[in-house]
Amino acid sequence: MQHSVLIEGVAAEDDCLKERAFQFGDGLFETIAIIDGRPCLWDAHMQRMAEGCRRLQLPLPDPELLAEEGRQLCQGRRRAVLKIYWTAGLSKRGYGRPDPVRPRRMLQRFEWPSILAYEGWPLLPCMHRISKNPSLAGIKHLNRLDQVVARAEFDGAAGEGLLLGQDGRVVCGTMSNIFLQQGDVLLTPAVDGAGIAGVVRDLAIRTGRDSAFDEVRVQRISPEQLHEADAVYLSNSLIGVVRVTRYGGTHYSAGIGEHPVMSETRRLCHQGRSWTCGDE
Repeated sequence: MQHSVLIEGVAAEDDCLKERAFQFGDGLFETIAIIDGRPCLWDAHMQRMAEGCRRLQLPLPDPELLAEEGRQLCQGRRRAVLKIYWTAGLSKRGYGRPDPVRPRRMLQRFEWPSILAYEGWPLLPCMHRISKNPSLAGIKHLNRLDQVVARAEFDGAAGEGLLLGQDGRVVCGTMSNIFLQQGDVLLTPAVDGAGIAGVVRDLAIRTGRDSAFDEVRVQRISPEQLHEADAVYLSNSLIGVVRVTRYGGTHYSAGIGEHPVMSETRRLCHQGRSWTCGDE
């Protein structure tokens, strides 16, 4: 009997190779912090997934079904990581999607990473520059080769890598958003052409807008501004908010008071809430 698929030299069925997520990265994902069996920023994750579906022209997942299955996986876990994949389903060879598209959902639970215990992170410059594509910027699609290539530059080293855009401006970290503190002002790069609109980044922007503090300014940032900043912060759904200890030859003083928007964002971002949308 002749086989059409070999995996590591062993004959296999081709079902896994029909998955469009495997073939083309055709789909979305969300990585969610779980605290005491409950998700953090669930609404924000579901809203970003909905925006990703709009951009990729995928049907929307049922958030109640995702919540029920996420609850099953994470029940009783003090701390865990939940990853949700929403893919364009199975198809034959070729870029064209089947008609109709039948998306598939996949949920996976991970242990809480030990690296998240670090209090301060060095920020390392990456030579690789992130691709510009406004139609895909902001969402968490499954094509993350820019991040993979950049991360390989400091593989094995602790810390985070800084990604610049094609025009040389600061965009993000390989897995995080970035904030600069200059006096009473907080700056964060725009992600309209590249990068991810992080849920903790969005929380910080809303926290600044809804408080007595100055708004977080979203603008273009040059690498030189990193050297001039009083403090630099990284954020994502798992690390929450962490301070950067150094960037290149610039060391940031731990004695400089933390911006209150960053402190409040750190406090809020890992509060486990209801799995039901609208309850945050």
